[in-house]
Amino acid sequence: MVNIDQLEQPGVRGWLHNPDKVTAAMLLSHGAGGDCNAPLMVAVAKAFSEAGYLVLRWDLPFRQAGPRSAPGGSGKRDRDGILLAAKLLRQLEPDVPLYLAGQSYGGRQSSMVAAEDPGAADGLLLLSYPLHPPGKPAQLRTDHFPALRTPALFVHGTSDPFGTVDELREAIKLIPVAPRLQVVGGAGHGVPPATAASMPGWLSA
Repeated sequence: MVNIDQLEQPGVRGWLHNPDKVTAAMLLSHGAGGDCNAPLMVAVAKAFSEAGYLVLRWDLPFRQAGPRSAPGGSGKRDRDGILLAAKLLRQLEPDVPLYLAGQSYGGRQSSMVAAEDPGAADGLLLLSYPLHPPGKPAQLRTDHFPALRTPALFVHGTSDPFGTVDELREAIKLIPVAPRLQVVGGAGHGVPPATAASMPGWLSA
């Protein structure tokens, strides 16, 4: 059984999916155009909580500022928020692994947090990583990859305009701790919510 409770604390707002028996914890961050109630976020939280993860799907700080707000700047405010929310999950479940997960912008910021603070998480789940802006393959968002020491699973669609599978496969060679790549055929930017049911198995493989 999974209980779903609203969480409202200073700087941390979202929904906590709490299974009867917790084996791991996950902080789930949305993309730049969404929020914690996006269909993919709900589906991922459901799949992982049913697999024994305590999942917090939450609104990043920029979204907490308003429904039409945008990330802006370097994203530091959102990374600070990720660290705050991750600390809360550590306090709730100090004896289990903690994963930072996110779709697009949320995943990128989560990976940057892990690069800046290797102790922030035990693993990463990066859905539709925004490797570069559409049509601008030279503007790679990989500067932090060489500093990543956290095991990572990238889930990427074959029709993602933010980076082809081949581009991503080449880019992740920069990461010293060999990451894994799960390809989703036909998916664009934002893998289908239906794939969420398979993700716990992919992450634990």
